[in-house]
Amino acid sequence: MRSDIALYAVAIVFFILTGVVVAYSVEQQLWIVTSTVLGLIFIGLGYTQRPKQTTSTTPTVATQTTTPPPPPTQTAAIQVEHKVEQAAPEPLAAPVGLTQVKGIKEKRAEQLRAIGITSVEDLANASANDLAAKLKISPKITGKWVENARELAKKP
Repeated sequence: MRSDIALYAVAIVFFILTGVVVAYSVEQQLWIVTSTVLGLIFIGLGYTQRPKQTTSTTPTVATQTTTPPPPPTQTAAIQVEHKVEQAAPEPLAAPVGLTQVKGIKEKRAEQLRAIGITSVEDLANASANDLAAKLKISPKITGKWVENARELAKKP
């Protein structure tokens, strides 16, 4: 139960109590004032505990009922199949070379190609410190790459 509703309920109880005291005895002014003040206090507390209204930044999406498209005819199906065959991208050939070096994956191989290292031989001849500076990584990592590339370059 929300706390603001509970506080409002307590305030209503105090106002009812005030009404009962007023109805049966006018001489009890202290009870009348006390219960009225307590009722007002509980209304104020309930007001402070009410949930905050938030504005939604997500747009409301109106749902529309549409009829499903008619099934394609035989000639349309052939055209669709033909378009799919043309639209399918050719698979990219897996890059051979740089990804064979231990610790170099596709993303890092692309970064190496961007700075001019296109093969294992280029990496074997590169300076570990220069690579580290250009790629903004540790020279220890690039040193391991260069050593591994030199071993791979020696193999036939």
